[in-house]
Amino acid sequence: MNEILRIVAAGDHFVRPRMISETISAIWPRERSGRAFLVRELTLGWPLEPFGPVAEVDEAGGTEEAVIQALADDREVLITQMASVTERVMESSPALRLVVVCRGGPVNVNLDAAKVNDVRVCYASGRNAAATAEFTVGLLLAALRRIPQAHDLLAGQRSWQGATYYTYEQSGLELEDLPVGLVGYGAVGSRVARALCAFGAQVMVYDPYVRGEIQGLRVSSLDELLRRSRVITLHARLTPETRELALLPEGAVVVNAARGPLLDEDALCDALESGRLSGAALDTYEREPVPEGSRLFELADRVVMTPCLT
Repeated sequence: MNEILRIVAAGDHFVRPRMISETISAIWPRERSGRAFLVRELTLGWPLEPFGPVAEVDEAGGTEEAVIQALADDREVLITQMASVTERVMESSPALRLVVVCRGGPVNVNLDAAKVNDVRVCYASGRNAAATAEFTVGLLLAALRRIPQAHDLLAGQRSWQGATYYTYEQSGLELEDLPVGLVGYGAVGSRVARALCAFGAQVMVYDPYVRGEIQGLRVSSLDELLRRSRVITLHARLTPETRELALLPEGAVVVNAARGPLLDEDALCDALESGRLSGAALDTYEREPVPEGSRLFELADRVVMTPCLT
C-alpha cells in the first residue's frame, strides 16, 4: 500500500472541486489510517454544459479522456458528481479502487464494469432531496396561482391589467383541500407530502415499492391516483410502469421535477392545448436542453419552465 492516498476531486460549477478537497481535509482520519493524501482537482462543465449519456452511462458530464487523464499516476479514489465512469475509464485506471458519487444515485457509473474491475461504488442517497422537494412545491404554487404569468404581465409588459387572473377560468386553484396525487414516495416524495399536508391538501400517494406508514392516503393503482387528483406531482425513477402516464384528469395540473421521460411531452402539449389540463410545471424534459422548436414554448401561458434547477 502506498503511504500517500491519491484522490481525484472531479467537481463542477455546482459541487466545486475545492469544496470536495476542503471536506477531505476536514474529515480525513490520518491518525487512524496512517496515510496522508494528495488531491488532484478536475472541473467539469455542468451546469454550464448539459449532462447526458457518455458511452454506456447516463447523466454524465465531461469526457472519458478527461477522467482517464485525471486518474493517471495511480489515483485510487475518484470523488465526483457527474464524471463519466465507464468501462473504458476503469480499464484505463488500474489503480482505481473507490468511486464516490455525490448525488442520489450512481447513474454516471457502469456498475457491472466496476464489479469486474474490483472498484467499489458508493453514493449519497437523498442528497438533494430537501432542495428538490422545496422546488417542487414552489413549481406547484407557481403553476396553480399563475405567478410567472402575472410577473411577466407587470414586469415584462408593464401592464397593470391583472384583472384577467381574477376571472374564474384564470384564477387558479388553492392548495387547501385540493386532491394532490404523488407518484413516488422516496426521499423527495415523502418531503413533498409533508409540505402539502401542512398546506391542508388532500395528499394521495402511489408507490408500489414503499412499505409502512406514509403521510397521506395510499392508493392501490396509478390509474386510481390519476382519476382522483386535481394535481399530479412526479417523484419516481424511470421504470416500465412509469414511462407512460396516459390518464390525466380533466383540469389537472402536472408537476415534474423528477425525470423528463416520465411524461410524454407531445401528449402533455395536446392536453394543454385542448384545455383538458389547466397547467404544468416542469424542471426536467424529454430532451435537454429543450429544443428550440419545442411546443412547450408555445404554451408559456400555461407552462412554468425552469432549466433543471434541482
